[in-house]
Amino acid sequence: MNEIKCPHCGKAFKIDEAGYSDIVKQVRDGEFEQQLHERLELAEQDKRNAIELATTKLSSELRQAAAAKDTEIQDLKAKLEAGELTRKLSVSEALSGVEKERDALANQLRQAKFDQQAASELAKANLLNELQKAAAQKDSEVQDLKAKLAAAEIAKKLALTEAVGAIEKERDELKGGLERAALEKQLAEKSLKDKYETQIKDRDDAIERLRDMKARLSTKMVGETLEQHCETEFNRIRATAFPKAYFEKDNDARTGSKGDYIFRDSDETGTEIISIMFEMKNENDRTATKNKNEDFLKELDKDRTAKGCEYAILVSLLESDSELYNTGIVDVFHRHPKMYVIRPQFFIPMITLLRNAAMNSVKYKSELALVKAQNIDITNFENQLEAFKTAFARNYDLASGHFQKAIDEIDKSILHLQKTKDALLGADRNLRLANDKAQDVTIKRLTKGNPTMAEKFAELKKTDPAPPSDLPLL
Repeated sequence: MNEIKCPHCGKAFKIDEAGYSDIVKQVRDGEFEQQLHERLELAEQDKRNAIELATTKLSSELRQAAAAKDTEIQDLKAKLEAGELTRKLSVSEALSGVEKERDALANQLRQAKFDQQAASELAKANLLNELQKAAAQKDSEVQDLKAKLAAAEIAKKLALTEAVGAIEKERDELKGGLERAALEKQLAEKSLKDKYETQIKDRDDAIERLRDMKARLSTKMVGETLEQHCETEFNRIRATAFPKAYFEKDNDARTGSKGDYIFRDSDETGTEIISIMFEMKNENDRTATKNKNEDFLKELDKDRTAKGCEYAILVSLLESDSELYNTGIVDVFHRHPKMYVIRPQFFIPMITLLRNAAMNSVKYKSELALVKAQNIDITNFENQLEAFKTAFARNYDLASGHFQKAIDEIDKSILHLQKTKDALLGADRNLRLANDKAQDVTIKRLTKGNPTMAEKFAELKKTDPAPPSDLPLL
């Protein structure tokens, strides 16, 4: 038996080993659940702090980017305003010069008029004062005034002539600039026209030479000559333009047919970025049967698929009078995907175009793969966060259930202990009452109303002194 002291009333009571172990286990479970709850709260706080930190960092980056854009916009606005201010200052300076010249001329004119008026008044005064003496002097002054007026008029006309001359000079310069620009434009147009006419003439001459050459060769020799031409053109620039490329004849006829040439190129890591199946077709103008380019597209697509090539190109001199094919490069995707028909002069440019496009595509694919990987990382982070939240919530629910269960068990134990306490208190009260009743029992009370027992006690008293009758009976 173990003794337990009640923390409320201070009374001690005993319980068996099983009950004591159950109470100790419940107390320990309660402490464990409390620690677990505290740790779960700390984990939740760390998660919130991490999310707030990431949000703050992202907001800071966005604000910095916005501030950089605002700064750039302000710089551009300042440059525009500075340019506008410079233009306005130039216009103001030009207008100010013209206005100054105009004001100077007006001031000279007003000064001449003022001098004329003053001289006239002076002459009248002298004439009134010295009429007899001033006849000759009057004539002289009149002549002087006329000379001054003539000089002022001449100066005015000269200033106006100079101003008009400057404006006319500027007008003539602008007119000359426009005429020079028009002449340069005409010369450029004439040069461009001559250039294209020369190119057209060269192309016509080349067509005539090819026709003459085809007329002199047999059908088999014509086709072989086109293949040799393409191979020679490629080998001429292989070392500089395509150092890692594969360009060889297709000699594998296990599938029943084969193309003429296969082109493959790789990047720095050795990964293939492009592959092309080539078919070269030519025809003698004097042959009776005239083939068409579309007659070879299906077989070319079959060879391309059998050899695992991405693109298929028909280098053809067939249908020499067709305006469609004479443009140089014709996309026949409506027949077969990634298939082209070209003239021989576009053989190298077509390879270069497709190879460069493929390299750009590889670059964009790498960037896209990087972005996808970043998005996958973000998605994985979000998934891990959601998984953590789900697991945390599940563990929290389990812990909460265990915690509530422990609390219920503690409440049951407290209720059980309370019942035990009430039972012990009831037993103690009954024992106290029984003791009080035992203390109240005396011989006098026992013999009261009982003559027989009174007689027996009387006889006992005669033989042996008995205790007083009011003592309790032990």
